[in-house]
Amino acid sequence: MPERTDLRAALEDLAATPVLLIALDFDGVVSPLVERAEDARPLPRSSAALKALAALPSTTTALISGRALGSLREVASPEPETLLIGSHGAETWTGPDAAPLTLDPRQAELLDAAADVVESVVAAHPGTWLESKPAGVVLHTRSAADDVAADAVAAARDGLAGLDGLKVTDGKRVLEVSVVHADKGQGLGLLRELSGATAVLFAGDDVTDEHAFGVLQPQDVGIKIGEGKTAARYRLGSPEDLAGTLEDLFALRRDCASSNHP
Repeated sequence: MPERTDLRAALEDLAATPVLLIALDFDGVVSPLVERAEDARPLPRSSAALKALAALPSTTTALISGRALGSLREVASPEPETLLIGSHGAETWTGPDAAPLTLDPRQAELLDAAADVVESVVAAHPGTWLESKPAGVVLHTRSAADDVAADAVAAARDGLAGLDGLKVTDGKRVLEVSVVHADKGQGLGLLRELSGATAVLFAGDDVTDEHAFGVLQPQDVGIKIGEGKTAARYRLGSPEDLAGTLEDLFALRRDCASSNHP
């Protein structure tokens, strides 16, 4: 695990970049993980830091989440200028003129079939539940006993195996099923292009965030929140630790802006 002093030096370099993008996963990063997804809320310190960063010159903030965009907006209450990537990259909001996600007939049929499979699994495994998204369904097992959760995931994978064209991904006590083949790495690439960023800060906590860590460039900073194997160069223990890092980055970026515009 890199030392905090190493991260501080990386933040100093990042703060001086001409155009900065701060892109963050939400659950487990901006918000602590909670039992019920609808109860998640951003930590006040993180929310305040993101708002302050977004107000700085040549600085863009974004959230990249596995949540559907509607759910992300509801729990995160993002600032109007914050860009949003939902459903692991399948949904994007880059401004009022952004086109909504639409499925072709084949994708819509495939989504219905996948939902039927997951619904049957949920009915047979207490403590699991289904979340519907515009481009997929999610099997949640956080409230189930460990053995029940494992059986549910195995049953879902077996039932989905016969459906061609699905993207099935494991996460933290979830099984994500999508009819759109997109990931957070592609979402981050889109945000980089739209913002014209010369450097990026990305923070995530789950295996699905590794797609984004994998596309980071040498001048970027990737931060893994919590335990687990990762391609990120830096690691913090909790969302509370990230709040402090965002505050540090704001102070450094503000000072750089002040020195460039006396």
